[in-house]
Amino acid sequence: MYTVFALASAQGRAGVSVIRISGHTAWTVAEHLCGALPEPRKSAVRFIRSQDGTVIDQALVLAFKGPHSFTGEDVVEFHVHGSISVVRAILAELSDQGSARLAEAGEFTRRALENGRLDLSQVEGLADLIDAETEAQRKQAVRVLTGSLGDKVEIWRTKLIRAAALIEATIDFADEDVPVDVTPEVTSLLKDVSYDIESEIAGTHVAERIRSGFEVALVGAPNAGKSTLLNKLSGRDAAITSEIAGTTRDVIEVRMDLGGLPVTFLDTAGLRQSTDEIETMGIERAVARARDADLRVFLSKPSEKLLIDPVEDDIQLIPKVDLLPETDMGISGKTGQGIPELLEKIGAIFGKRVSGVGLATHERHRFAMQRALQDLDNSFDALLRGPEFYDITAQELRSAIRALETLVGRIDAENLLDEIFSSFCLGK
Repeated sequence: MYTVFALASAQGRAGVSVIRISGHTAWTVAEHLCGALPEPRKSAVRFIRSQDGTVIDQALVLAFKGPHSFTGEDVVEFHVHGSISVVRAILAELSDQGSARLAEAGEFTRRALENGRLDLSQVEGLADLIDAETEAQRKQAVRVLTGSLGDKVEIWRTKLIRAAALIEATIDFADEDVPVDVTPEVTSLLKDVSYDIESEIAGTHVAERIRSGFEVALVGAPNAGKSTLLNKLSGRDAAITSEIAGTTRDVIEVRMDLGGLPVTFLDTAGLRQSTDEIETMGIERAVARARDADLRVFLSKPSEKLLIDPVEDDIQLIPKVDLLPETDMGISGKTGQGIPELLEKIGAIFGKRVSGVGLATHERHRFAMQRALQDLDNSFDALLRGPEFYDITAQELRSAIRALETLVGRIDAENLLDEIFSSFCLGK
């Protein structure tokens, strides 16, 4: 496999930039620039020189011998001063050698997958960790990156292989007197795995929400103070406010970190019957987004009827409470009254939901587990129909095992890999 190199840290000026080289000739390529390398997994300061001997920079150099490296190959890293010109000059020298090429997006991580250093779920966990903006996202991504999901899948896979082996043995000795009935053990194995997969599937929605963000829709009639409240929450003029009804036509989004959870507040169009075609389109869009949101905050009086009804966990508050001195049971985007209590309540609702979060964080994970669960249901049905259907039981078990293997990338899925790695930067 061709030796590759790339800037592994962020583009642009920085205190330190990291240039990574990986491949079977990585050490030779690096030695052309800095001379003798330090011992594996140790660091040393070296001068980086051009082909004519001119010093480009002084760098901290680290060398890793495969398979004990991120990619599983021989790897060398140059930790150089983060000057744009320094990085450009070193990359040019590496390119001019002709024995290494610039890495493609995500190629280092893809090599780690192909060399068994990471499974596919860990790769996705790494991508999520790079994109993490909140504490909850970081913690979830680290759980996946450290292999927790892969470990769980391996337990399921081992149990299903055991069940399939028992069934296959019974089929092989169908014409002989087999004293042991394998049905009880196979039944127990299938029930254990099915229960675990069902539990994991139930937690995927929350896990996906932690990764992509919860949505909270502000719902109310025109001039209920939704845009003013959104601006107060965001600390800036994210939405236009006006006394003219129907000012908000489109859904305006503001993303926040709420107690470590990513939360997007949606300012929707005022809900009313309208003859204005554009406003009507905005209202229809508002109703659709509000229904799809994870939580709705209704800014309305208890007797007020809107185009959408509250459901469990939804919050209803009297708006513009600053104009109603006779009550303090509401909220005001103008003065900020009631906002701390609102945020605390939203945080408590979402905090309760994330208590049941699973390890599977992507829609792809859920689909793979759902396929495996369906195959397990089919195998269990065939098992209950008796020994004459054991061949069907075995086939369904093999299908379930393959579904789980796609979850961690054990079987070939080239198109899927291309899609996943396209989201990585060049240096990863």
